[in-house]
Amino acid sequence: MIVWVNGTFGAGKSSTARELVDLIPNSTLYDPELTGGELRRLLPAKRLAEVEDYQDLPIWRRMVVDTAAALLAEVGGVLVVPMTLLRQEYRDEIFGGLAARRIEVRHVLLAPEETILRKRIDARAEFGDPAVDARVREWCHQHLPQYRAALDWLAADAYTLDTSALTAAEAARAVADAVRAGRVAPCGIVQTPEPTRETLAAGVLLFDEQDRFLLVDPTYKPGWEFPGGVVEAGEAPARAGMREVAEEIGLELDSVPRLLLVDWERPQPPGYGGLRLLFDGGTLRAADAARLRLPRGLSRRGGGGVARGGGGPPPTQWWAYAGRSAAPWSARGRCSASGSFTVKPVSPGRT
Repeated sequence: MIVWVNGTFGAGKSSTARELVDLIPNSTLYDPELTGGELRRLLPAKRLAEVEDYQDLPIWRRMVVDTAAALLAEVGGVLVVPMTLLRQEYRDEIFGGLAARRIEVRHVLLAPEETILRKRIDARAEFGDPAVDARVREWCHQHLPQYRAALDWLAADAYTLDTSALTAAEAARAVADAVRAGRVAPCGIVQTPEPTRETLAAGVLLFDEQDRFLLVDPTYKPGWEFPGGVVEAGEAPARAGMREVAEEIGLELDSVPRLLLVDWERPQPPGYGGLRLLFDGGTLRAADAARLRLPRGLSRRGGGGVARGGGGPPPTQWWAYAGRSAAPWSARGRCSASGSFTVKPVSPGRT
């Protein structure tokens, strides 16, 4: 479970979260600002200059989901996450990614009255450098209009706590009491808005050494399909396939997969259809296949029986190797695994 402590910049999220981990048994603090700070060191200056806030970087949002899932798989218990989310589409993306990994999110909003909030911001002096502290205070004030604009959806989504008269310790006790009493309801699976036009999606076909191919059964939608997903704006389709493989089954492909086929999915309301690309990810060595990761307590289906999963972040309820004789492939190479692909083999040995 994750307790996500939201609020505008300067609302006291970090100090409240530090107190909260002492009140919720078996809890761990994860601050996504650490991820943002590391990205400032990792990404080229040119890329960083293209965004105003590291939250605008798709890699940050993906890494927050992946890091939170990996931490929970490693230590279990409860993760306390203090992080401002004022853009609803970012909340949807992050909470949807966590829900797809079967991670329950309880959303709390710290909401002091604005006059009190401004006084607290003006009193902030935490870095020991007057110039840095002044820039931080300016940043907090600049985001108050965005916070006010987001209050409608925040109030509908989160358990709201007025902290105007509360210290950080008192706010933490109030949050802990609300979580224990069930007043902070789990967020449902949150998905980004339905597409309003055709989409471009990339899947990756992966074989093992027994010449079986890999299918996944996502928890957030019905049906078995190849690992893959929608290509993001400005993203190379092959790289999107690699990213989705890493997100869904925890495997980093060593090389960019080559294009195997192009198909068009016709619109079927409410779906808009669009181009569907399938890439040949090659053959996984036995050691790589053994590294594919499952959510805790779920199962892997294979020809030799069922093995229990030991924990991991990918957004799949099951994944299965399907042998050619048992999989939905005909001798002509037609595939009904996803319901949208007609596969014409273009690679020797791939039928």
